[in-house]
Amino acid sequence: MYQSKSINTDNLLRWSKLLQYDFFRLYTQHLILFSPKNYDSTKSDELSTVPQFRKNIYTKEIINFILERIEKGKMTKTQVIEEYKIPKTTLYKWINKYQK
Repeated sequence: MYQSKSINTDNLLRWSKLLQYDFFRLYTQHLILFSPKNYDSTKSDELSTVPQFRKNIYTKEIINFILERIEKGKMTKTQVIEEYKIPKTTLYKWINKYQK
C-alpha cells in the first residue's frame, strides 16, 4: 500500500485510526486553499448545484504555511491574497496574531 499510487478511502480511514493521524486533512486543506472563487448567489443564472466550500475555515497548519511563505520571502502579502483568495483583513489579522 505504501508504494501504490492510490489507496481506497476505507483503507485510508483504517490507517488514520490505527496511526491516530488524519490523512484526510491533507486533502481538505488543499481543497480549502485552491477551491474556486465563490460565486455571487444573488445571480440566478450562475447558481450551481455543486456545493461551495467555505473559505473561512482555515486550520492552524494552513495559517502557519502561509505566514511561513511570507516570512521566508517566498511570497509577498499581495501574492498570497491573489493566489489563495484570502481576504486582506484576514491575512493582516493572522500576521498580528500569529507572527513572531
